[in-house]
Amino acid sequence: MAGVYVHIPFCKQACYYCDFHFSTSFKYKDEMLDALLKEIDLQKNFLENECIETIYFGGGTPSVLSADEINRIIDRITSVNKQIALKEVTLETNPDDLSSEKIRALRSTPVNRFSIGIQSFFDKDLKWMNRAHNSKEAEFCIKGSQDAGFENLTIDLIYGYPLLSEQKWLSNINKSIGMGIPHISCYSMTVEPKTALAAFIRKGEQPKMDDEQSAQHFLTLTSQLQNAGFEHYEISNFAKDAQYSMHNTNYWKGVKYLGIGPSAHSFDGCTRQWNIANNAHYITALSKGEIPAEKEILTNRERVNEYIMTSLRTMWGIQISKLEKEFSHVYPEIIKYTQQFIDKGWVNKTEKSICLTTEGKLYADYISSELFIEDEF
Repeated sequence: MAGVYVHIPFCKQACYYCDFHFSTSFKYKDEMLDALLKEIDLQKNFLENECIETIYFGGGTPSVLSADEINRIIDRITSVNKQIALKEVTLETNPDDLSSEKIRALRSTPVNRFSIGIQSFFDKDLKWMNRAHNSKEAEFCIKGSQDAGFENLTIDLIYGYPLLSEQKWLSNINKSIGMGIPHISCYSMTVEPKTALAAFIRKGEQPKMDDEQSAQHFLTLTSQLQNAGFEHYEISNFAKDAQYSMHNTNYWKGVKYLGIGPSAHSFDGCTRQWNIANNAHYITALSKGEIPAEKEILTNRERVNEYIMTSLRTMWGIQISKLEKEFSHVYPEIIKYTQQFIDKGWVNKTEKSICLTTEGKLYADYISSELFIEDEF
């Protein structure tokens, strides 16, 4: 099995915290679409002998595309790849794009899952983030999608920023639960260096983010959602009735995927490649039949460290059998350094796996880095 990620690098406006690759100018949207289709053609052998089961439209804001444009991309993917058995086609979308008309149009596409960037149900907070939608649109698009038959929904929420009191955070969580959403992704507000938010903080116009507030919000989140029947299957992701994101779960499990579009990444198990994060250069290169990408062959050390980092984020954790089979040279070292975190109550170890505890999830990056292998083998 394998997946295809399609990066749509356009947004109506720039959120203050976002550092993903996008443009607020739609001037070359048609040329970009042609370039995406051309790259799909040129990359047709990347996932050779693999069955494509998932397609994920990310960005940017893929919902700025029309239903016809989305169909063109999916049709091209399915026409040039030999093995297709689509189970999940996800479209990231902003609430202001999901009008009743747009939702109806998307029913004519293979898209069967929306990932909706709600972020908050409070207008003041949305304005602080410079989001393009308001709280009424947030609620409308969820209900409208459900009424139209899109039951496989996930929404994004953000926590750990100055305006978000514990009471408001509980309100966001409880509203999400009450609306019958089967999957919720939640992210702590991070300050990326080149964003507007970082500039505001440097100038003293906004306070720094509070790590203690973020940790408390995370613990509140996990408690509330688990009590409501959600599985905390990845540090930022919660699902009811095992409605996990198939596409993203495959990332964490090391499944192969192809990335299409500027800044998109691809992985085939042994190598990783990434496209240039420049719309004009991407379009120009594809017009010449060239893929503007860099590529690296992963060493054994990089492979095991990547496996530690991604698997430890999930409820399935690091699989002991995989360590013994594929990384036997460093298996004893990893087990040795895990003990300190078992003693702290941050990690649970069984005969089958190594998993983070709820408290350990607060220190996931630190724990992973301490378990990383430094020398090549």
